[in-house]
Amino acid sequence: QVQLVESGGGLVQPGGSLRLCCVASESLLTINVMRWYRQAPGKQREWVAVLTRGGNTNYIDSVKGRFTISRDSAKNTLYLQMNSLRPEDTADYYCHATLISGEVWGQGTPVTVSS
Repeated sequence: QVQLVESGGGLVQPGGSLRLCCVASESLLTINVMRWYRQAPGKQREWVAVLTRGGNTNYIDSVKGRFTISRDSAKNTLYLQMNSLRPEDTADYYCHATLISGEVWGQGTPVTVSS
């Protein structure tokens, strides 16, 4: 079973940047689709960005032009570059993998955008 470990969260001022990392226990090329989700306090978890094995990407409207999802297959690592962060981006961010056998979630990494 694939395991996912996120890192890179923290406290940042509005307008700042963070890069989240998600290290997988096996090659990303074996994973059909990878996504970043987030869950803000008191809200439902929502999908933020997706990257398919073929390299296609998509984003929720509220982060388009600010967030970029990418991968380094040699490092089995998925990234989420987050620029121009806003207070409403504050949430726990989760890495998610869709496999032929099912789905896997990481443990999450917290992001707080505040002055």
